[in-house]
Amino acid sequence: MSKINFRHLALAAMTGAALALASCATPFKADVARFQTQLPAPQGQSFVIEASNPALQGGIEFGQYANLVAGELTRYGYRPVSSGERPDLVVRMDYGVDKGREKVVSSPGFGDPWYGGWGPSYYRPVIVRGSGGRRYVYGYRDPFLWGGFGPGWGYNDVSSYTVYTSGLNLQINRAADGYRLFEGHAEAQSRDNNLQAIVPNLVEAMFTGFPGNSGERVRITVAPPEKG
Repeated sequence: MSKINFRHLALAAMTGAALALASCATPFKADVARFQTQLPAPQGQSFVIEASNPALQGGIEFGQYANLVAGELTRYGYRPVSSGERPDLVVRMDYGVDKGREKVVSSPGFGDPWYGGWGPSYYRPVIVRGSGGRRYVYGYRDPFLWGGFGPGWGYNDVSSYTVYTSGLNLQINRAADGYRLFEGHAEAQSRDNNLQAIVPNLVEAMFTGFPGNSGERVRITVAPPEKG
């Protein structure tokens, strides 16, 4: 009977797990905090959307996100200001994503106990970088020298990836006197920094249950888009 090559099985298992994770769409989760003082019930009040950062005002990208916010406000019963009309409400919006930080996680695995297995790198560690920034660390381990078989024998899967924190700030002021009626902040963490994908999710989270309970911080889950 031929001997089973546990090393090859370990590598095949890790490859299969990585492919499975890549094919799964994960929900978008954001922490949302909202505050309000005398925000009027929607009765067709007009609004205009402006950028908190003057550098964004008039930009095509900002206009795309402003249209998303306008769509949500319209759905709740407000309306975009007409040409030549003075708005009832001024909505100011700001968004962004940081430079990210590295997160490292490790988990035990298995190996070939008769040949030392693949485990914590006691001798000459070898780091293999896979897709998505994942790093697999291997090293020779003798189960007899290091205490025999047990929970720790086998390879260690050490993964590292970058986590980005993004945010959306929204303010609604009364146009007549600038009185602040609403403040909202949505924050999320993700594996990429693609604002074109992140901001729409932050907008949806912000307006889930809008305007919410003043001072309450809630976790909002946005379902991934349906395939096809």
